[in-house]
Amino acid sequence: MFIGFLRTFVDLLFQILILAIVARALLSWFPVRPGNPFYALAVILHQITEPILAPLRRIIPMIGMIDISPMVAMFLLIFAQRIIDSALLQAMRGF
Repeated sequence: MFIGFLRTFVDLLFQILILAIVARALLSWFPVRPGNPFYALAVILHQITEPILAPLRRIIPMIGMIDISPMVAMFLLIFAQRIIDSALLQAMRGF
């Protein structure tokens, strides 16, 4: 029962992180400055996603003016989500 809850929680957490990365990437196309209605959202998205994106930016070079670290981060999050989900599923079968 607890592992089922944990599995749902982990899936939801990863989905929220992926959506936050997508939203931040979309907001990066528009100038969001203080006074803009989306400024608070941009700050929150930056605080949530920067711990994931900053280490990747140090490793992955930009392609021209395009930062591909959000795409790589999403692939890594999906990969980690599947590994954790598989481990939790194995734990559920073990009980």
